This record gives sequence, C-alpha cells and structure tokens, in this order.
Amino acid sequence: MSRKICVITGTRAEYGLLRWLIQGIKDDPNLTLQLVVTGTHLSSEFGLTYRQIEADGFDIDFKVKTIGKSDSPVDVAGSIADGIRGCSEAFSKLQPDIIVLLGDRFEILAAATAALPARIPIAHIHGGEATEGLIDEAIRHSLTKMSHLHFVAAEEYRNRVVQLGENPSNVLLVGGLGLDSIKNINLLEKEELENSLNIKFSEKNLLITFHPVTLENDTAGEQMVELLAALSKVENSTLIFTLPNADTGGRIIIKLIEQFVRERPNAYSFQSLGQLKYLSCIKYVDGVVGNSSSGLIEVPSFAKGTINIGDRQRGRLKSKSVIDCLPTRIDIGKALEHLYSTEFQEEIRSTLNPYGTAGASEKIVKFLKEVDISGLIKKRFFDLELL
Repeated sequence: MSRKICVITGTRAEYGLLRWLIQGIKDDPNLTLQLVVTGTHLSSEFGLTYRQIEADGFDIDFKVKTIGKSDSPVDVAGSIADGIRGCSEAFSKLQPDIIVLLGDRFEILAAATAALPARIPIAHIHGGEATEGLIDEAIRHSLTKMSHLHFVAAEEYRNRVVQLGENPSNVLLVGGLGLDSIKNINLLEKEELENSLNIKFSEKNLLITFHPVTLENDTAGEQMVELLAALSKVENSTLIFTLPNADTGGRIIIKLIEQFVRERPNAYSFQSLGQLKYLSCIKYVDGVVGNSSSGLIEVPSFAKGTINIGDRQRGRLKSKSVIDCLPTRIDIGKALEHLYSTEFQEEIRSTLNPYGTAGASEKIVKFLKEVDISGLIKKRFFDLELL
C-alpha cells in the first residue's frame, strides 16, 4: 500500500511554493496525495483561490473554512479554533501517514495542533527562519517543536532547527521551495502578460506587496500611507499591487490600495495573480517593493532588486539585491532612487541567491517516500552537547 501524504495549504502564496511538491507526490507511484485546503483559499473576499488548485489538476480531499468576518485578534483566534476542529475531522477521515506543512501562518498552527492528538507525524518546510516583526516567528518555531521531519532552506536555518532540539538526521537542507516554480514554469511573454492582466507597462514598473507587521499595534494603515506617498512620486510608472493576506490589519491596507488605484490610471491591484502571472511580473518589472518573503527568497533569482520595508522580514537571510529601508516616505523614496541607480543595477547582475537553486521538491518527495516513520512520534530532545 502506498504511503498517504496529506498536504495542507491555506493561502495563495503558500500554495505557489507547494505547487511542484504536490505534483511530485501525486506523480510518485509509491505515494498517495491527500490535499486539505483552508484559510483564504475558501474566501470570496480573497479570490476563492482554491479554484486555481483545481485548475492545476489537483483533487481537494477536504475543505476547512476558517476566515472570519474581520481580521481582529478575536476573529483570528476564532479562526485558529475553527481550523483545529476542521483539520481534526479531515485527519480522522483521511488517516494520513504523514502531514506536510509549510511556513508559519495561524492556519498551519491549527493543522499541526489537530495532528498532535491524532499521533500523525508532521513534516515542516521552511523552519528555522527569523521574521522578528511577526507573530509568525513564534508560530514557526512552535511548529518546529510540533514536527518530526524538517526541510529547511539554508544551512543557517538548519542549525537553528537543531538548536531547538531536533535530531540532525531529520533536518534536511533542501533550499527554497519557491525556486522550483521559477525552473518549472514557462513564463508569459510581456505582451501576453499585459493582455491577461489588462495593464500596460511603462518606462518604470514596480510590483508591490505589503503586509501588516503583526507584532506592532495599529501601524498597518500608517505605514501603507507612507508607502503610497512614496510610490506616487515615481513618474512614468506602472504600479502593480497584490493584496495582503488575512492578517490582523490587512483589511485597512486593502482599502488604502483600492482607493489609490481608483485615483491613478497607472496603478492596478489584484487579489491574487497566481504563480504564473506573479513570477512573470517579476521578470518584467524593475523591482519589487514591500515586505513579502518572496522579495528575499524568489526575486534574487531574477537578478532584480527588492525594496524591503520595515521589520516584517528582519532576521531572514538576504542577498545584495535587497535594499532595506524604514517605513517612511522619505526612506522609501531614497530606496527607490537607489533601486534605479546605474551602480545598483550593475551590481545586482551577479546576484547569488542565499536560498540556493531549484530541486527542493524532488529532495522532499524522495525523503518522504524513504524515511522510516515507525518511531517518529516519540521525539527525543537532541541536546547540542550530543553533536
């Protein structure tokens, strides 16, 4: 009987990273894919992105609705509770051999919490990373302790997972999962992309994704106002916004973006571009602006600049193509000037991505297929002195 691998996905961005791993599991005759979809995938407000999963040829085995009416702390906590109950029901029905989780969002914490009493081994991807401005930091490290197998993106992150007491033999360095999409997807030609999005590129083109910094109180709107003020000064430009996820403070950002776009014919916003159009945009824009992890992990592989605003990604590994700046219109404006400088553009031509190259999906599939899971549930804390 083939081993049943249950993958959980809760957001468009996370699914984009998991896409080729899911395909690899589906295609392997020794594995059976199970897919549980939750979070913003099931929300009309965020684009009902579960449809993209189905369009890619995957069957969804279980849907777990979690998104509340607001992004308040109370509703986010309620979403976690809904996710625990729903995932518990899913795991009871599906009886997976291994559960695969990626990242650090609250939907993923709910899935891991449901898996623990069910005594199902958890494989966690992208652990050991640091994002000091987010609740995701604590969730990510908690998921490491709740998980039994670990697939990390860099040696520094592998060391951190081992430092948290995980057995080094169960911590594999595989590189950034999102780099597989860059390798596997045939990106759109410029005219195709313009037609599909109903936009027109200009002399200057920027892709913008800005999320709330969830460990700060009520800064989302203020910081977004500063970012929009800086972007409004970029002349002869096309500005492409992707909207944030369902984090606390996310809806105020969406309202500000929508108002900005209504007032400017050169600005466009999208609930979800999907992986193909998102990566195609990166190919044709001058750089990305905001505070998304994609600007640090995937964008350097295009040798394009990233303006990384504020503390949301503080602690992550960064290439020389990343420009850090404060969340003020003056500092963002200076970063934009630097992005367009001849010196910087020449420097980033030789960018090396600290998250490696493509191939993570194949490595993970191979390990999931071959690993002995019989003794994983009873974990021993691995002290550093044992190394």
